[in-house]
Amino acid sequence: MSSPLLHRLRAWIATPVYPWVTGGALTVGAVAELIAFPGSVTTTIGVLVSSASLMWRRSFPPVAVLTVAAGLLGFAGDVSLYVSIMASGLIGCYTLGRNRVLHPAVTVVGAALGALCVNLVHINTWSRMDLPVPALWERGSLSLFAESFLLTVVIFGAVMMGDAVRSREETRDERNLAQAQLIAMERQQAAEAERAAIARELHDIVSHSVSMIAVQAESATYTTPGLTPEARDGFQQIAGTARSSMAELRRLLGVLRTPPGQGGAALTTPQPTLDHLAELVDQHRTVGGETELQITGQRVPLPAAWELSAYRIAQEALTNARKHAPGARTVVEIDYGADRLLTLRIRDDGPGPGSGPNSGAGHGLTGMRERAALVGGRLSAGAGPDGGFLVEAELPWGTG
Repeated sequence: MSSPLLHRLRAWIATPVYPWVTGGALTVGAVAELIAFPGSVTTTIGVLVSSASLMWRRSFPPVAVLTVAAGLLGFAGDVSLYVSIMASGLIGCYTLGRNRVLHPAVTVVGAALGALCVNLVHINTWSRMDLPVPALWERGSLSLFAESFLLTVVIFGAVMMGDAVRSREETRDERNLAQAQLIAMERQQAAEAERAAIARELHDIVSHSVSMIAVQAESATYTTPGLTPEARDGFQQIAGTARSSMAELRRLLGVLRTPPGQGGAALTTPQPTLDHLAELVDQHRTVGGETELQITGQRVPLPAAWELSAYRIAQEALTNARKHAPGARTVVEIDYGADRLLTLRIRDDGPGPGSGPNSGAGHGLTGMRERAALVGGRLSAGAGPDGGFLVEAELPWGTG
């Protein structure tokens, strides 16, 4: 059976209509069998009840107890075993094990006792039919109970199969739940790490700017001639406020700093800007990715936060392209709009969304959206108009 066909079959079995269709079909077959081979009133009632009750086995699994009991009753009413009784009895035992209406041991023991009672009824019937039935104490009398032994073995197999399927599905559900919790934890940790990295980068940017304000305000009191005492005090207040703000910023964000010996030197490295995009594209090419950089509009120096956010978005988009569309051609477009809007597009000709296990919903996209939102922009990601995957960010810098 092909995989798509098997998948469709499993999907149909999972629908609410499945037990009604199969139970109804088995009941129709039971009626046809009774018409072809009429039995006693007890057998007729047992066959019909055992088959018809299966239609409620999913909405009310305990009804399988009635299914099995009616099947044994129908078998006890006649020495011959109807096919419909055999089928409904097996399905009923499977349902009891699958839904664990009772403990599997209790189900098997109860059904085995029922099978023994049926066997005893048949032994009595055989004796009344003048068939050679040895006494219980005579040699060969144990062969009379072969019927109950065989029924017990079949019942045990059906119940254990249902219980095994139940255990497997519970294990699978637990594994899926644990995996979902792990993915959620990883995403949360990745988002926290990304926010921490952004906070560290902003700390460096703001500390540089505020320090310059403090230095310039303080030096203005000595380099600007003709200042009134009030103006000189104003410059000193600006410098003092800047220094106190800087100290407060360091105190609040100092915990995000990398401890000494764990990459602290990287924090002193100048942050990348859009001027470093060419180097980033060259790095992408060295690992086998065909990449093209297209720049439109006049290069405008942007505030440091905008430059850094745009660079990081392009970097993460290229990383995702290498991960989910290896070997695909990638184009990086930078548009310095006349309306003070920086537009960044990274597109590839790969298989598009859904090609990877985390395509479209990974940590990288979350980080890129946060970076765009940090500077008042927006970011979209998904299938490109000509196929492949497209990441598009719009970063307005006019109010920066």
